[in-house]
Amino acid sequence: MSVLAASALAGCVQVPKELGEGSGAGALAPTPPPVVPAPAIEAAPVDENAARYAAVTDGDYRLPAIRHADVDPKYLRQLVDDPTGEAPGTLVVNTKEKHLYLVLKDGKAMRYGVGLGRQGYSWKGRAVVQWKRKWPTWTPPSAMIRRKPELEKWRKGMPPGLHNPLGARALYIYKDGVDTLYRIHGSPDWRSIGKSASAGCVRMFNQDVIDLYDRVPSKTTLVVI
Repeated sequence: MSVLAASALAGCVQVPKELGEGSGAGALAPTPPPVVPAPAIEAAPVDENAARYAAVTDGDYRLPAIRHADVDPKYLRQLVDDPTGEAPGTLVVNTKEKHLYLVLKDGKAMRYGVGLGRQGYSWKGRAVVQWKRKWPTWTPPSAMIRRKPELEKWRKGMPPGLHNPLGARALYIYKDGVDTLYRIHGSPDWRSIGKSASAGCVRMFNQDVIDLYDRVPSKTTLVVI
């Protein structure tokens, strides 16, 4: 081989200075580090109760959020296995455990926490939701006015509003065409849910009674046990 040819061949295998300096001729380029994928970021869990009990504008009223973290979880709205054995579409109020169930299909029920007053314990049996009202007027009975004379100004009815004892919705219960004076209704006092109060029928969180109202048509069967 001529010197010229040897020189040309040597030029073909020469390692660039920036790669081969200090390694000698013929050294291989360093292997690049492996690409490590970024760790997957898990989505934060959705707090369903925060959404269910958030502040909400309903008609002309702005209902405040309910501090659901301060409520016993068993009184928060949730889907459960139906314990009632009633037909789908039936409402069941269990006065002992202070729960209201809306029986659904496939053995499930939507369960709501309720608060009960004297009237809430005074009637049991089967009846129907005769009619419903959004933002109802509250009319205190004469016996209550006698006990609390300051309610006299509402003898002909207290207008709807955030402080109305019937809350955002009311379901009026009739038996054999007669008003039982039994009501399922919202309450501005969310702390009373799950408790016994001095007066009233079946109280619900306003956000819950709105949900129930939208699910239940008139003439729905109600069972109180």
